[in-house]
Amino acid sequence: MISFARGAPSLDIIDVDGLKAAADAALTTDPGGALGYGTAVGYVPLRKYLADLHGVPVEQVLVTNGSMQADAFLFDELAKPGQPVIVERPTYDRTLLGLRGRDADVRPVSLDVDGIDTDELAALLEGGLRPTFAHIIPNFQNPAGYTLSLAKRKRLLELAEQYDFTIFEDDPYRLIRFAGEALPSMLELDEGRGRVVFASSFSKTVAPGTRVGYLVGSAALIDKIRVRATNTYISPNMLAQAIVHQFCVSGGMERSIATVNAALAERVGVLCAALEKHIPEAKFTAPEGGYFMWVELPEGVDVAKLLPAAEERGVTFVKGTDFLIEGGQSTLRMAYSGVRVDQIEDGITRLADALKSLQVAAG
Repeated sequence: MISFARGAPSLDIIDVDGLKAAADAALTTDPGGALGYGTAVGYVPLRKYLADLHGVPVEQVLVTNGSMQADAFLFDELAKPGQPVIVERPTYDRTLLGLRGRDADVRPVSLDVDGIDTDELAALLEGGLRPTFAHIIPNFQNPAGYTLSLAKRKRLLELAEQYDFTIFEDDPYRLIRFAGEALPSMLELDEGRGRVVFASSFSKTVAPGTRVGYLVGSAALIDKIRVRATNTYISPNMLAQAIVHQFCVSGGMERSIATVNAALAERVGVLCAALEKHIPEAKFTAPEGGYFMWVELPEGVDVAKLLPAAEERGVTFVKGTDFLIEGGQSTLRMAYSGVRVDQIEDGITRLADALKSLQVAAG
């Protein structure tokens, strides 16, 4: 099976040797910290590293078991039954599940190639909508691969200030950039006013199996979430966090990002060329980073039927409908991060054959 479904790096671009060395260093320099329970704030040296990285006091950082755990804690704190929450349309399927599972009133706002439609959002706010927060994936959005422009980042902050809501900046892909110029985070642009809660992860830059993520927010909010974390698991995985810390301070992070970015840049190029060759009717925008690309097929193509036909031919993807409350029947998400270059064209050829089989069956 050639999989365009899973948003994870293939093993060949993970720095296994660097992580072995980091594990040895963690257990040599701080065995007590790495192997003990610790506390709910996370591994103290990594927490300090992240606070310095973002230019905030350590009291504003909480390290978690992956960014999805960070999301869950934040949703438990901020999402209230019946209260509106803004999300992008489309957005990460686990975000929709998490918010709907907490009975939040999920309000999708259209996503353009330069990010969420801030004019549409402004119109909703002017019409009386008062969201608790807006969930935004600003860089190489999952599932679309789009990046929020600088102008829209600033406009979102203006709207958050004017209408008194929080921006949840969910940003695990920021460093996975292989084209274009890096943009400041909304956390940076907020300049300490407290409108932004930032989350990120080492799953995309180091390895998914580390399950290390973190939150940056106001000290008061982080302390509330610390209490939730304590009552959930006493402390997160200290060993994994100690390894990630050693990997970062040893220079492994920079090496890993360089390797991943070079590999993904090549994969995106091959994927786009294969789609243009074998499925010329497909519409897409090549991402400048991240793991994903959104593909629109001609109207009338039903991805619910296309997926089993594709899997019969040994290729898989994720249906666009998984990332939307409604619509998207002719869309799909393609993850290129876990597919080797020598598999990509073969996978797209199989997908094109599956698409043709549906067209033939339809007459």
